Amino acid sequence: MSQDRIERILEIISDSLLPLLKGTVLYTVPISLLSFAFGLIFALFVALASLSAKSYLRMPARAYVWIIRCTPVLVQLFLIFYGLPGFGILLSPFLSVVISLTVSEAAYSSEIIRASIHSIPAGQWKAGYSLGMSRSQNFVRVILPQAVRICIPSFGNQFITLFKTSSLAALVTIPDLFGAAKLIAASTFEPMLLYLLAGTYYLALCSLLTIGQGRLEKRLGRYRT
Repeated sequence: MSQDRIERILEIISDSLLPLLKGTVLYTVPISLLSFAFGLIFALFVALASLSAKSYLRMPARAYVWIIRCTPVLVQLFLIFYGLPGFGILLSPFLSVVISLTVSEAAYSSEIIRASIHSIPAGQWKAGYSLGMSRSQNFVRVILPQAVRICIPSFGNQFITLFKTSSLAALVTIPDLFGAAKLIAASTFEPMLLYLLAGTYYLALCSLLTIGQGRLEKRLGRYRT
């Protein structure tokens, strides 16, 4: 490799670091956090509906999970961003991505919550009832805290996956981390270099998330019996 080539590569890397960081801070992180937060809230209701003895709640919840889990997130995003305008519903690219990722995250997380609630021994319910708690009080005070602790490892994995999936935002013109890399690659004609650089960003950030997840699991593990 010639000296000029090396200097050009170093110059492109130097000039790209700030735009990629800006795309991460302004778009990738907010999209991931908002989608995950809203997804968890929605997931709790879907999980409770799936566990309900009432078929009019259980069947739609199960159908929702089935449809979302069996269709690609990209298809869901395109239906929202490109399909809804045909019905007169115009959404911004940012909102379209958040909605599509929220819908997807809710389906997967609801199954995690449902399985965690199922894993709580029946004796915990009986213990709460013996203390005079109602079903809702028993669930909120006894069952849900234990289920959340069980969910933490899976939720950590889900967020890391969601963080990477947020790169789909680049396909609807959002200059997130991957979108910024695409724009710079188009102007410099160095796609391999820019995509490797974007991949390095994702690798570093997801590694930090993995370390944080491990520490959180270790901390919560102190309270397990």
